[in-house]
Amino acid sequence: MMTALASGMLLGLSCGLAPGPLMALVLAHTLRHGVREGCKIALSPLITDAPIIVLTALFAAHLAGFRRGAGIISLAGAVFVLYLAWDTFRVVRPDTVAGSVLPQSWFKGIVTNLASPHPWLFWLTVGAAALTRAIAESWLAAAAFLGGFYLLLVGSKLLLALLAARSRQLLAGRPYRVVMRILAVFLVGFAWMLFREGWRHLAAG
Repeated sequence: MMTALASGMLLGLSCGLAPGPLMALVLAHTLRHGVREGCKIALSPLITDAPIIVLTALFAAHLAGFRRGAGIISLAGAVFVLYLAWDTFRVVRPDTVAGSVLPQSWFKGIVTNLASPHPWLFWLTVGAAALTRAIAESWLAAAAFLGGFYLLLVGSKLLLALLAARSRQLLAGRPYRVVMRILAVFLVGFAWMLFREGWRHLAAG
């Protein structure tokens, strides 16, 4: 059981700190709307990953069909992340935006995570193999693996939101605009990566 817990924590930390659309959105939303909204984004995998795990298990026996499905998901995700990039880029000041625009943090976090191919591919490959080994040992080991994974996956993103919230108090005027536009550029980069992954999956399918 301790081996399953340790592997879950290691994988959760590596996935939690890996650059991606969700991490960029956690930072951007925290700077724009405050730590509470950034934490909602960070918690979104707890909502989205259960159906992802079930669906990837069902798709595992039909890999070719999954590649086409993953391609469509990636292309749709690229469009949505581009929207998030534009929404982040056009922010003027945190004090003028936070009170006039609804954050929609749960919606944006859930859609971003579902539209990203990374959790799908993780649970189809590494995650599925590790979880299968844990289940073969015992259901307690499987619970330890999942608990350790999500503790570090979500915990690392919550920590990033808290750190970003501290920086938010130091940002005003031009520094804030510069940071938000840098985050927007990162989101555009992630959108391009999603587009390339989607195109590759469709071509292979």
